[in-house]
Amino acid sequence: MSKLHRITIRDRRTQKTYQVEVPEDRYILHTAEQQEAVLPFSCRNGACTACAVKVISGELEQPEAMGLSPKLKKDGYALLCVSYPRSDLVVETQDEDEVYEMQFGRYFAKGKVNFGLPLDEE
Repeated sequence: MSKLHRITIRDRRTQKTYQVEVPEDRYILHTAEQQEAVLPFSCRNGACTACAVKVISGELEQPEAMGLSPKLKKDGYALLCVSYPRSDLVVETQDEDEVYEMQFGRYFAKGKVNFGLPLDEE
């Protein structure tokens, strides 16, 4: 049996706080929803930023989070739909548009995208 971690999720949009127990081998979003948490999501496969959170404390793993740049991951952002807990966690939901702007705004607003998207730059 996989180790359980207590995850506290603060939803900025609704001002609700959820506390859920998530095994290390299960995605946080899916397991939280099974425990009655109502959280933002869209694609459910790590490609968008609808379920983005800022990690306040604790550790998680998100090997399939292709919708976040390495810089945003390093800065403590995660996608709940493809995140596995590695410790007890406290996270806070983010506005999808804010995360999108942090990631892509500097390119699209300045017309710097010529080919591809800047997800792999370090």
